[in-house]
Amino acid sequence: MGSKSAILFFTAIGLCFVIACSKDEIIPFDKPEKELRPDLPETPFTYGTDTFPSYFNAPPLTFMNSIQNPITSNGATLGRVLFYDKKLSVNNTISCGSCHLQSRGFSDPRRFSSGFEGGQTTRNSMAIVNTRFSYRFFWDQRATYLEEQVLMPIQNHIEMGTNLPDLPAKLQAVDYYPDLFEEAFGTPEITVDKISIALSMFVHSLTTYRSRYDEGKQNGFVGYSTIEMDGKTLFMSGTINCNHCHTTENFYDSQALNNGLDSIYADNGRGVITGDSADMGQFKVPSLRNIEVTAPYMHDGRFATLEEVVEHYNSGIKQHPNLDDRLTTTGMTGGPPKHYFLTAYQKASVVAFLKTFTDQTMLHDVRFSDPFK
Repeated sequence: MGSKSAILFFTAIGLCFVIACSKDEIIPFDKPEKELRPDLPETPFTYGTDTFPSYFNAPPLTFMNSIQNPITSNGATLGRVLFYDKKLSVNNTISCGSCHLQSRGFSDPRRFSSGFEGGQTTRNSMAIVNTRFSYRFFWDQRATYLEEQVLMPIQNHIEMGTNLPDLPAKLQAVDYYPDLFEEAFGTPEITVDKISIALSMFVHSLTTYRSRYDEGKQNGFVGYSTIEMDGKTLFMSGTINCNHCHTTENFYDSQALNNGLDSIYADNGRGVITGDSADMGQFKVPSLRNIEVTAPYMHDGRFATLEEVVEHYNSGIKQHPNLDDRLTTTGMTGGPPKHYFLTAYQKASVVAFLKTFTDQTMLHDVRFSDPFK
């Protein structure tokens, strides 16, 4: 092919390519990824009106069921957007929802969470449900109230890395936020306090009370299998002390306790915060609700399965000066650890019972889902 012919040939090919592409949008190679925006219903979802079953209405749950800032639907809607918006991190890569997944009971399936620059946290992200019954948040209980807690990951140097005083101006420049703040608070002005209140409204709205266990409480457990009933009996009997630490219908405790994970702790939990030797190796007792989906377990995610957790209490409790008295043979703090010598069936029955705490309704409730999807 001559040089002129070649030029004409490739020119024709190029024209065909341009004509063909003109039928569709030509996307430049350097076009940035389309910015995600929240997809919200025209009428806000209703938040804050969930009614817990009557058996929740007993101390200390009744006493604890108080919220500093009562939930409003517009406030929780704003909180939902903030919870899932990666713009709260310094480089727009991490949101609260990145480490608290709805499908996992608002916990993290990874042992340690990844931060805005890929750094690893030192503890597993706790599930955040039924928080209206709790206070003193985090494994080490360093935050007294939820309004305080929700701001800490945002400014943590590993997690989200944002300089908190800079956040209101950053969000003020995002077109959908002024209207959301005005709907929630009556003014488009964005402040750190309002961010805290809205986030806490949404997190407080994450309620779980519709599991098979809850159905059983109301119908005499007629749907339970034999192994689930046997696990319930063992759990509730006090024989293995499960319900002595995981108390009330929320199956939790507001205290931090030492459960004998180690004789010498690399992470001393609450003791790191208080400096008190009596607090060393103590960690907040989490709720067991939705425990089936919140693996891995313990503050450092060392156990991958519920079977491993049960085996720890059965045969793996370690001696420690602060070992909780309910886990010692003498009933004294720091005493020799108990070993329960459970049969394989008994251990399996406890696991089967724990799995009845899963609340599928909450795990799929659109009100709690990521609006940016």
